[in-house]
Amino acid sequence: MTAFELAVQDPTGVVIAERVRPTRMELCSALSTGGVTPSAGLIEQAVATGVPVHVLVRPREGGFTYDDVEKRTILADVRHAMSLGAAGAVIGGLVGDAVDLDLVVRVRAASDGEVTFHRAFDQLSDQRAALDQLAEAGVARVLTSGGRSAAADALVELRALAAHAAGLLQVMAGAGVTSRNAASIAATGVDAVHASAKRTVTDRLTVSLGSAAGAGETRYATTDEDEATVIREILAPGAAL
Repeated sequence: MTAFELAVQDPTGVVIAERVRPTRMELCSALSTGGVTPSAGLIEQAVATGVPVHVLVRPREGGFTYDDVEKRTILADVRHAMSLGAAGAVIGGLVGDAVDLDLVVRVRAASDGEVTFHRAFDQLSDQRAALDQLAEAGVARVLTSGGRSAAADALVELRALAAHAAGLLQVMAGAGVTSRNAASIAATGVDAVHASAKRTVTDRLTVSLGSAAGAGETRYATTDEDEATVIREILAPGAAL
């Protein structure tokens, strides 16, 4: 049995997570950008489902090098998520080609739940050394695609990372996970698989709202309940409530 983390980014996804009952949900907004910190209202809705909620805390799009103002925002958001009942925080930060250990340590102090280091990890050249550092800092797990754009293209790398991290911290594979490849990714020995199980919704805007939301036909992603259910059954047959 492999743990299943469902990435959720909107109220519809929260409702579906309540029915599908993954091992936990990662809660964020704007998943197409890699995810940013969700609203307090969405956190409250997710916590009310009873599914353990791990809140992605990321103050903006782009890379993962943060200044002091951004770090203070991250810490404040972590504390607020914990106060709303989150079971964990998902964070990441870099200093050059290394983990921002100062940020990690400060987040660990601010959180009374588990801390997951997100796919900022995939930007690093020495991932095994980073695993050792994060384990020593008390991080519970790392979300990774093995340094590739999609986890399915990094099966060898994921197997090596899972073997290296065994007994130190959990390795969770994510990026491009679907019901078609979840089994092969789980077979690498990772502790968990992370998937958004998304479908595309078509909508229409009368006028442009910005550079990424032009007038006319527009599309956005939300959770597909059937896909999420199939992935859950592949990873943990019969485990849902």
